Amino acid sequence: MLTYTTLQDRPREFLAATGLTHAEFVRLLPAFATAYALLYPSEKTAEGKPRQRRAGGGATGALPHMEDKLLFLLVFQKTHPLQTMHGFQFQLRQPQTNDWIHHLLPVLRHAFAALGVAPERDARRVATSALALEGAPDVAIDGTERRRQRPPDASQHQEQYSGKTKTPTDKHLLLVNAHTDKVVSLGPTVAGQKHDKQTAEEAQMPSPTNATLAKDTGLQGSEPAGVLTRQPKKNPKARS
Repeated sequence: MLTYTTLQDRPREFLAATGLTHAEFVRLLPAFATAYALLYPSEKTAEGKPRQRRAGGGATGALPHMEDKLLFLLVFQKTHPLQTMHGFQFQLRQPQTNDWIHHLLPVLRHAFAALGVAPERDARRVATSALALEGAPDVAIDGTERRRQRPPDASQHQEQYSGKTKTPTDKHLLLVNAHTDKVVSLGPTVAGQKHDKQTAEEAQMPSPTNATLAKDTGLQGSEPAGVLTRQPKKNPKARS
């Protein structure tokens, strides 16, 4: 069974499983615990009803400690496995795994917001975001894809199919601060087949005024107003 106790002294495995170093995990944990107590008060049940007996009564849950709750969610977010396989690592059945994921996701969002590291979802606030202005107004934009289950409907499968990764995917555009490596903005979820440039034009994700914007060939031709774009060029010698 995967637990915080078994993983905390294995830094390489911890980073690979969660996407965070142990020190970053420890900094996130208090905010996560505070958000959990706020969203799910101990005097109420998970459904929000008043408890008939004090918290802690009855059988011990599968994720009894806050460290294990956070680990459970971060591993799922980092590796994105099937819920059946993810539950197997934590000795949970698939329905339990699904319940825990939806139970804990709002907690993580609140924790990130409390720490001031939650990416903007409203494109209108990106240009004045503290995350974007930290250091200097230099940002990078790129599309990222994550695998998803193949839709049963053939027409939906064609829309979700990504020729780049040869599998059905969902896509997001990310705007990242080039100095801090923090995600400034997370664009809306779109089908994996959609091109990065089209996604950027539809999302209308503005950058801070007079910023430099790094991009790759997937966004060639995209020239937002008020910024200086930079696109790496291939070495001519590498083509020969």
